[in-house]
Amino acid sequence: MKKFFSLLGMAVLGGTLTLGGYKLLFKDTVIIKRTVNEPMKMVKTNFTPAFNTNNSNVDASSIDFTTAAERSIHSVVHVKNTAVRTQINPLDIFFGNGNGERKYEQVGTGSGVIISSDGYIVTNNHVIDGASDLEITLNNKKKYKAKLIGADKNNDIALLKIDADIELPYSPFANSDNIKVGEWVLAVGNPYNLTSTVTAGIVSAKGRDLEGNGNIESFIQTDAAVNPGNSGGALVNTRGELVGINTAITSKTGSFIGYSFAVPSNIAKKVVDDLLEYGVVQEAVIGIRYNPLEDSDISGVKIVGVEDGQGAAKAGLQKDDIIVKVNNVEITKFSELRGQLTAKRPGETVDITIDRDGQLLTKSVTLTKKIKRFISNSFNWELKNLSKKELKSKGLSYGVKIVETGEREPKNSLRNFIITKINGKKVTNAEDAVKFLESIAQSRYSIIIEMINPDGEKETLRFR
Repeated sequence: MKKFFSLLGMAVLGGTLTLGGYKLLFKDTVIIKRTVNEPMKMVKTNFTPAFNTNNSNVDASSIDFTTAAERSIHSVVHVKNTAVRTQINPLDIFFGNGNGERKYEQVGTGSGVIISSDGYIVTNNHVIDGASDLEITLNNKKKYKAKLIGADKNNDIALLKIDADIELPYSPFANSDNIKVGEWVLAVGNPYNLTSTVTAGIVSAKGRDLEGNGNIESFIQTDAAVNPGNSGGALVNTRGELVGINTAITSKTGSFIGYSFAVPSNIAKKVVDDLLEYGVVQEAVIGIRYNPLEDSDISGVKIVGVEDGQGAAKAGLQKDDIIVKVNNVEITKFSELRGQLTAKRPGETVDITIDRDGQLLTKSVTLTKKIKRFISNSFNWELKNLSKKELKSKGLSYGVKIVETGEREPKNSLRNFIITKINGKKVTNAEDAVKFLESIAQSRYSIIIEMINPDGEKETLRFR
């Protein structure tokens, strides 16, 4: 024990001598610096303040979402979809126990948004697809039977109607073109049958195209949490105005992993208006041909061909022009152009700004009704029926033309080749040819395609 106190005394004495020596040698004051994290300052997005923006005293309540939530939560409804399915049990047939059929009910749920006080509701087509009975539950727990007014599978929008004895709260449409990346938005819906759920996030991107879904879309991408059951619900801005219909997530688990997608309100509103007025969606085009490979290294949409007699040709648009704006809305990719056109009707006029050899030109283009196109996704070919005049000039009585392909190199392109037979079967129209190509491609059988090249020579392609 004595030895311990002796060592402790020596350590204290040594420390004292060291500190004293340090002060004798270094008379300057020693400053110890400490870093303190200042609290983050939050500012409101999509807001032009009337005061000096250099003022550092920003009110934290500027990001209060309660007003937007209160304005939208009562207009978002729960949608219950009941479908009657038929199941066939081959064992029942084999053992003589009836015809083997068993009917059962399949129930699905989602969300919807009331868009008028008299009970019109917009939702996703996939929420109500195949329904034999539709039930709407309001935020006040009242239930109503709903009638399907119409649906558009391509844009995944459906319109429902309920008859209530009161005026219903509804969400007004906003102009989705005005929404900005980084702007706060709320997703309102009924995920996992949890009614009246509100989540917040920002707009992550606009004009988003989901690869592999078969359609070129123009979604608003957000990081507001959206889960199963949110489909058909509202995406609203901080004023509680409807800027989109929540539609999709990309996830390996089926649950939210960080971003979601909504159909822009301009597209949803146009689809609703068309369904009410015409019963079907009126699709508008400017009359150009487009190849995604041509746009890989440019900002805008490069025109690879102009359709005779349509708006683009009449307005003077030409092959190799690059579309950079529609009505002063910047266009950087085809999904953005499609989003602008989807919100328009045939007969409307739009201002198209093009880049032609470095010179910006603006042309007024009258939109025309979309002509049905026949595209084989498996081969990346667009086919077109030949007119009687074209058939006669080629000395043919049947065949369809390949008018667009995915091949970048012109020397290897099959553009303007005429398909006459597929696996020995005569090809008489483009629609049947596409169906036949797709069915064979999916079955993985070998395919033999007889063709005539632009020089009139016969060629045969074999795919195994």
